[in-house]
Amino acid sequence: MRLTEKSKALFEASLQHIPGGVNSPVRAFRAVGGEPFFVDRAKGAHIWDVDGNNYIDYVGTWGPAILGHAAPTIIQAVQQAAEKGTSFGIPNPYEPRMATLIKQFFPSVEKVRLCNSGTEACMSAIRLARGATGRHKVIKFDGCYHGHADSLLVKAGSGALTFGHPDSAGVPPAFTEHTIVLPYNDLNAVEAALEANRGEVAAIILEPIVGNAGLILPDDGFLPGLRSLTQQHEALLIFDEVMTGFRVARGGAQERYGITPDLTCFGKIIGGGLPVGAFGGRSDVMDHLAPLGAVYQAGTLSGNPLALAAGIAALEALESGQVHQTLETLGARLEQGMIEAAQEAGVAMTFQRSGSMFCGYFGDRPVRDLSDAMACERDRFKPYFHTMLEKGVYVAPSAFEAGFISAAHTFEDIDATIEAAREALKRAAQ
Repeated sequence: MRLTEKSKALFEASLQHIPGGVNSPVRAFRAVGGEPFFVDRAKGAHIWDVDGNNYIDYVGTWGPAILGHAAPTIIQAVQQAAEKGTSFGIPNPYEPRMATLIKQFFPSVEKVRLCNSGTEACMSAIRLARGATGRHKVIKFDGCYHGHADSLLVKAGSGALTFGHPDSAGVPPAFTEHTIVLPYNDLNAVEAALEANRGEVAAIILEPIVGNAGLILPDDGFLPGLRSLTQQHEALLIFDEVMTGFRVARGGAQERYGITPDLTCFGKIIGGGLPVGAFGGRSDVMDHLAPLGAVYQAGTLSGNPLALAAGIAALEALESGQVHQTLETLGARLEQGMIEAAQEAGVAMTFQRSGSMFCGYFGDRPVRDLSDAMACERDRFKPYFHTMLEKGVYVAPSAFEAGFISAAHTFEDIDATIEAAREALKRAAQ
């Protein structure tokens, strides 16, 4: 049995001071029952809670720990940067280096603007698209989460979906009246929406691989179809690669699928675990940003030296391609083992993976959109999650979140995870 006394005490204290006891909703374990544990430290592919329990971690700070936790190169880079100052609010040499690396990995990006989070990146990209096109409407897709900006928090995924409230209170209807929400992987619906709103749609924004409703892959032809339709209707195509960028391939989903969007949103990995975001794309669009253009966007901490030092160290480690080869090998091993474990347990499970991102849905058919994900046997996830936790494996406490493998995971970690899943899937099958 896991020890939980110290975590319980910390959670009880947090409930007195923090809404729900947590600073991000999905951490609360509401979707799976029980109480969250509190982390003391992390190293490589493992985390240790305050009670001393050791877990193989597949959350990885929700994606950025692609090299594993506390990677020595990242720790050293942050320490060296901190010795010179933690924040300036003035341009620093890390900024052009980060911009160069992003452009190197993502040829679609001709210019880039740094910010502080993925939410900020998506919010700013939408504002930029509207300012550059002179149009107001935006198309997004069911289950795609683009942060908690008002106009995008409609039929979102991630934590909002976990709690069954995809539309947030506190968002006036007028803020979302220009947001058109369509089913993912439905190209006909996109074409119809563009025709019905001809000349009014500024952009289509999407996660090219959905990571906030589990893991949903684009159908063959879906992304090329979006590229073609946006060009026909002179709307911008925005890829939210906050999760997939630098992870499913060095050049993200756009490299994996050979699609060139007009704008791309980044986060997570480019901070090496520290808060950071960015958005970039075509020069003629990006030049609408102040101080060159009339679209205002700013941030005192944008280009923070600690975050960029960490991010640069992370991205430089990805340049050779060896990390992604390792991740693909580990991912394939986990996928095969999980499929076999589900068959042994006699439970229907669809395992969907792209590189080092994955999700196992309790169901017997591929998940193509949010309605498919919602139709899965979600009640099976709760006993599965808690059994995995008892066996020392931490997966996200929600059936609607992707898992992440890091380069620090070993074959032994993967095999131990599969072994734990054998028991967890048997429990879920009951």
